[in-house]
Amino acid sequence: MVSPTAQMMATESAAARTPALQRVRFTPEMFHRLGELGLLDDETRYELIEGDIYPMTPEGAEHAALGTVLAYRLMERRSQDWHVRVEKPLRLGESEVIPDLAIVPGRPSDYLERHPETALLIIEIAHSSLPRDRLLKLPLYARAGVPEYWIVNLSERRVEVYRAPAGDSYQEQQVYAAGATLAPLFAPDWVLAVYDLLHCA
Repeated sequence: MVSPTAQMMATESAAARTPALQRVRFTPEMFHRLGELGLLDDETRYELIEGDIYPMTPEGAEHAALGTVLAYRLMERRSQDWHVRVEKPLRLGESEVIPDLAIVPGRPSDYLERHPETALLIIEIAHSSLPRDRLLKLPLYARAGVPEYWIVNLSERRVEVYRAPAGDSYQEQQVYAAGATLAPLFAPDWVLAVYDLLHCA
C-alpha cells in the first residue's frame, strides 16, 4: 500500500515534469496574418483586445438603425481637424478594436497606410454588448488615453459618459437621461440632445 506521503511526492514529481501552459498573446501583425491565411471566419468580425481575439457581438436591428442615425447626425458637423469613423478599426497599442463610432483627428486621407492610433471620442452603442463595453473596452480606452468615452446604453435608455482617463478607468463618470444635453470635450459648443442619441426619430 502506498503511503499518503509517497503519493504526494509522486504527484509533485509529475507536476514538475509537466511544462507550464503558456498563453499566446496575439499582436496586431499576427492578427492580420491569421485573417490573410483564412484562419478567421469570413462571416464574423473580430477584435483584438490586449492579445486576445474576440468575435464581435451580433448587431441587433435597433443597434444597427441607431448607429446609422448617429453617424448621420455626427457627420452633419464638418471640420478640417477631425472626422467620424463608423465601425472602422482603431489601433490602440497592441489592440485593434472596431468601435461603433469614433471621432479621430485629421482627415480620412491621413490614414491611408495605417489605422488611427487614438480618438477624440469613442461611442459604443450597447445592448447585449454592454458587459464587454464596460468591462473590456472601458479599461482599454482608458489605458490608451482616449479622453472621452460614451456608452449609449439602450437597455436603460441613458448615456454613460466617461472622461479623464487614469490607469484602468476614468476619473469622471456621469450618466445622462433623455431630457439632458451633452457636449463633447473636443467641441464644447456642440450641444447634443441626449434624446437624439437614444432614439432614431
